[in-house]
This record gives sequence, structure tokens and C-alpha cells, in this order.
Amino acid sequence: MGADAVRATGAQVSDEQFRAEIRGWLQEALTGPFAEAVGTGGEGREHEAHELRREWERHLGRAGWIGLSWPTEYGGRPATLAQQVIFHEEYARAGAPGRLGHMSEQLLGPTLLAFGTPEQKARFLPRITSGEDIWCQGYSEPGAGSDLAGVRTRAERRGDHYVITGQKVWTSLAHLADWCFVLCRTDPGSTRHVGLSYLLVPMDQPGVTVRPITQLTGTSEFNEVFFDEAVAAVEHRVGAEGEGWKVAMGTLGFERGVSTLGQQIGFRRRLDAVITRARANGAWQEPALRDRLVDAYIGLEVMRHSAVRLLASAGEGLSGLEASISKLQWATWNRSLGELAVDVEGAGALLTGPGYELDDAQTHFLFSRANTIYGGSNEIQRNIIAERLLGLPR
Repeated sequence: MGADAVRATGAQVSDEQFRAEIRGWLQEALTGPFAEAVGTGGEGREHEAHELRREWERHLGRAGWIGLSWPTEYGGRPATLAQQVIFHEEYARAGAPGRLGHMSEQLLGPTLLAFGTPEQKARFLPRITSGEDIWCQGYSEPGAGSDLAGVRTRAERRGDHYVITGQKVWTSLAHLADWCFVLCRTDPGSTRHVGLSYLLVPMDQPGVTVRPITQLTGTSEFNEVFFDEAVAAVEHRVGAEGEGWKVAMGTLGFERGVSTLGQQIGFRRRLDAVITRARANGAWQEPALRDRLVDAYIGLEVMRHSAVRLLASAGEGLSGLEASISKLQWATWNRSLGELAVDVEGAGALLTGPGYELDDAQTHFLFSRANTIYGGSNEIQRNIIAERLLGLPR
């Protein structure tokens, strides 16, 4: 079935037909030139197979698998919520490569659909659904990480464009991205949530410098990004000037949407690998470790049921705090699984340094330390839940 035909169906087929379609397509697609992409990418492994994974994004786009539920006029495909969940589940089960276009499709795309002008949608969305443009997120700064309202990066309007000066940090995939959606301060006298704007900034221009940050895993997924009078067109501001906080919060809400179920399939594979290793090396016989493995299984089931319930209730006047609860759940769970993985390995997991390559358990342990920091630290998520949901004092 061609991409145009695919985009015309989607919601018209049953969920069973949809699952069979995506499963069959993945089985066929992940052969030949893309066989080497299987299992590449993801947390702690974003350094792998960049060019091959970029071509994979285009292959997904040509087949009509990017922009599920988006309007067909922008290259999307009709799909129910259940079908979107099915896609992410089957994608993860197939071991398909980590998506370079995750932020493009799951963060910026929905943001433009909700807040963008018709011209912005027509300009940017088709290049996302075709897999051509890769986006990164310009939020965190050295002095505004978990406290995002402390943004200091400035954008001065000069005629039909903004001139941007400042620094972002922990910018995932900035070294590969074509564009960055940047939260910056357009009112120089403003503080906190007021006076911010949401700008779409091309990365390939004078005045943008990207410096990779070497992580504990020895790889570089995150980056520092410096803006030295870089420019963004006024027509590429999303939302009104000074209302960037509202748009940025909308993006964070989309970040913790339907793709979390696909994420949990990846978590399941990791947990299964830890259990298999524990049975093979005898760690399963230790009651304390066996109890922790059982607790990890229960925790993953709780997360899945919570995510399904949240997605099923979308549009029913939820408080918006569910995203904070979800982030706190999965980040803490995955960090704990990383600790459990190295405990199952035993003393051998302590070996590293020259002559030793990190194995999967060590990479998981080291990278998962970041889970409870990026995207809003655990401490901030607990404060949000305590103050806004439970009504506790600041």
C-alpha cells in the first residue's frame, strides 16, 4: 500500500488490522539496508548509526507512519488513540531504531497543531511527516534547569526578526538537529513566567554554536547550545509575544502523551533481560534480589495501567498534573531498574576503564541517573504535585 493510500485509511480499519499492518510492515522494513539499524539508538546509545537512522525517518515518512492522527493535508494519517498506542507498542517490540524525530513528531508537531498559525503548520508539519526535519528543544539553561521560569536567553525584536543571545544546556540531539524550538525572554524587564516567547530557530546559521557534553556513559547525546545574535523570523514565533510560557507548558504536556506506552515496551525488554540474566547467573536464588525483581514487574504493570487510564481520559477535564505523576513514576522506576541490573551482575559490574567496554547493564545504570533530573527533576515534580494537587503549602 502506497503512502497516499495509507494516509487515507487508518481510522477506517479495525485495531486488529492496524496491528497486523504495522507489524508486517516493520518485519519487512527492518531487513536489507535497515537490518543494521535494529536495536540502535535510545538512552545512552544516541551516538549510534546517525545517517542510517536519519534515512529511516524518511522511510517511515514515505510509508505514512509519521503524524498518526494529524490532518492529511499536512501528511498525517487518520488513526484512533488505540491505534497510536498500537503503533508505539509494535515499534518497540520490533526493536526498531531509536527515533531521531521523536521531538519533531511528539513535541513540536502537536504544539503547532494546537498553537501554530495556518502558515506555520503548512511550512513545518509536512517536513516532519516526511522525516526531513529533525528538531531539538531549547528549554534548560545553566541557571534555569528544573526551574524553567528562570530563563535568561534574550530575544530582541528588530523589524521582521528576533536577535537571540544566550545559552541552552542539556539539549538532546542538538548536534544533529535542523531546527530548535527555543523558549526565550522577549521582554527585558520581565521575570519568571511573564515576558517569554516561543521561537522556531534554524540551527544552521552563524551565531549558533553546539558543543557536545560527554556523559557518564562516554557518549554525547546532550549538548550546550550558544546563541550569539542568532536570528529567528517573527513569523516563526508560536503564540503571541510574551505568551511563550503557555505554549511551552503545552509542549511539556504533549511530551508525556501516547508515546509513553511505547517507552514502557522498551522498559519491559530491559526488565526481561535483567530477569533472564538473574536466572542464568544464580542471582534469582537470592531472596532480596528476587523480591526486587518482582517489585520491578509490579511497578511496570502499575505504570502501564496508569498510562492507559490517562490516555483513555484525555479531554475529560484532567488537572494537567497527571503528566508530573507519570514523569515521577517512570523516571524513578527506570533508575531503580538500572541499580537492580548492576546488582544482578554482581562484582563484575564494577569493572570499567581502559580495556573494558560498558555492557548493557552498566550503560543502563549510568544513563538512568539522568532520568530523575531531565524533563523536570523529581524534586520539582513532587513540589508540583504537593502544591497544586494536594494543596500543601510551598
